[in-house]
Amino acid sequence: MQVVILAGGLGTRLSEETVNIPKPMVTIGEDPILVHLMRYYASFGHTDFIIALGYKGYIVKEYFANYLSHNSDLDISLGEETVEILSKPKENWRIRLIDTGLETSTGGRLLRLRNYLDKEFLLTYGDGLSDVDLNALVAQHSKTGTIATVTAVRPPARFGSLIVNGTSVENFSEKNPQDTGWINGGFFCFSKSICDYILDDYTALESSPLEKLVEESELSAFMHEGFWQPMDTLRDKRALEALWQSGNAPWKN
Repeated sequence: MQVVILAGGLGTRLSEETVNIPKPMVTIGEDPILVHLMRYYASFGHTDFIIALGYKGYIVKEYFANYLSHNSDLDISLGEETVEILSKPKENWRIRLIDTGLETSTGGRLLRLRNYLDKEFLLTYGDGLSDVDLNALVAQHSKTGTIATVTAVRPPARFGSLIVNGTSVENFSEKNPQDTGWINGGFFCFSKSICDYILDDYTALESSPLEKLVEESELSAFMHEGFWQPMDTLRDKRALEALWQSGNAPWKN
């Protein structure tokens, strides 16, 4: 299926990394998180990508326009002014890089892509990784027949919990993700008619469009109990980096 990746936000909560580059280009290991995400989709056979650009989108364009150079061994002869590619990367992807505006909201970015969209497509944000079963997600979307299917995940545990009596701590325990309920994990499957629910550039996908779909019983949930990690902060980035360096990253395939 076609994969839309929203990659145009400012990434202000990760400002340590995003002063000079857009957040999807922040690296995990040697590669941008965007490439990690695309490789994960490609492992399920989804290799037709539309990337919605905004903040510093030219950096994403430059990277993919020169993808062979960035990811290949080269034989360069300065005297003869030739460049020979000695080893090509394995990726066989179609990538459309579309400028969707600097200030455009998530729904507005999708609306600007309307003329490029297939009847059914996948969508995610360019700053989070998971081991979600994409085959099962697509199968459930097809089975339910709803306009939209959202992957429901449990957020990573961040804080321990305390029970305090006066100044005395009576109980201390690490927070269990199972106690936090379900949240939007950002791995969607949509019918193109989702665009009918988006008013303009300033419409957030996560507000009125999805709320209206709930009212019409057109939003279903795919429950994912496995790994999911956004990259909202420097702490998140370091956590993903540690997983990658361990050799056991859940999204690696």
